[in-house]
Amino acid sequence: MGKWMRMFAILGILGIVAAGCGSDDEEAAGGFKQCEAGETDGDLAFFNWSEYMDPDLITAFQDEFGVTVTEDFYPSNEEMFAKIAPGGTGFDLIVPSDYMISILIEEELIQPVQAAAVPNRANIAEKFSDPPFDPGNTYTSPYQWGTTGIGIDLGVTGTDIPHSWSLLFDADVAEQYGLDGRISLLDDPRETMGAALKYLGYSLNSTSADELAEAEAVIADAVSRVAAFDSDQYSELVVAGETIVGHGYSGNFLWDFEEGESEYTYFVPDEGGTVWVDGMAVLAEAPHPCTAFAFTNFLLDAQNGAQLTNYNWYASPNGAAEEFIDQEVLDNPIIYPTAEAMKRLEFIEDTGEFEIEYTDALTRARG
Repeated sequence: MGKWMRMFAILGILGIVAAGCGSDDEEAAGGFKQCEAGETDGDLAFFNWSEYMDPDLITAFQDEFGVTVTEDFYPSNEEMFAKIAPGGTGFDLIVPSDYMISILIEEELIQPVQAAAVPNRANIAEKFSDPPFDPGNTYTSPYQWGTTGIGIDLGVTGTDIPHSWSLLFDADVAEQYGLDGRISLLDDPRETMGAALKYLGYSLNSTSADELAEAEAVIADAVSRVAAFDSDQYSELVVAGETIVGHGYSGNFLWDFEEGESEYTYFVPDEGGTVWVDGMAVLAEAPHPCTAFAFTNFLLDAQNGAQLTNYNWYASPNGAAEEFIDQEVLDNPIIYPTAEAMKRLEFIEDTGEFEIEYTDALTRARG
């Protein structure tokens, strides 16, 4: 599928008609505004996942650089893409996940990192310095990484539960533990279809129409037992008692479970799950690219990177930050999974032309 056909396909899923946002000849030749380290060129419009940034870091950046940071939020990579693809959004900096980064690069929606403006990229740990979705981190700088799995209220279910996606997808298991109508799934096609694929024993990057159809049937069967498809408040729903079990991201569950009054746990199911890396990317049409690169560099500072992890409880790709991260965070296997646990995890990959099939399948399954 051609570049623009593919973009329209993704946008069409969400009912959006895009006029196109290609870069002109100057941009194609690399004619982006050049920035120096510490240079700003206006206020920052930051488009990010919710509950993912320490407000104190934003305040510190504003105080140090004399600019204002405005932060808006998105619940999924697909909705972020739909928002920025038509262009003219006014956003400067986004935080896409691994597979979406490769799509954004192909669609020329983000600009290359200016190394001179982000010297703290030297702090990036070696294992995050050359990701397959962005070789050499040419377009992005890693932000945080984590896993996607299940959070559950053990005060309701008891501790003798299967560490399996069956908690979300099996009717008999739901009946056994009283989960009917008390389950939430992510409102995210790749994550939720991927969970069903892993439950069935397949790769979450499957491009088999038959395997995806099986996963669609699994979710369609589960819909009547699902209280919400939610990518923002899934952990809060568990703590509030509105759900018992939720599908979501490691750090959010850990953070909200601290506020709860029951006994909770989070785990990646035995069948396997998702490991992901989010990166900071400056939009090709960013009105204030120098401020965006300055903020990126600020967050890649060793102590600032540690502060971010100590705040949101997601693992840091910043090797220099490790000495400043709280020991209880470093020792938590939910935040920093063991080598054995990592063997069960997959990155979500860009499946090219098949990408639209995931969203179509989830849409059909939800009815």
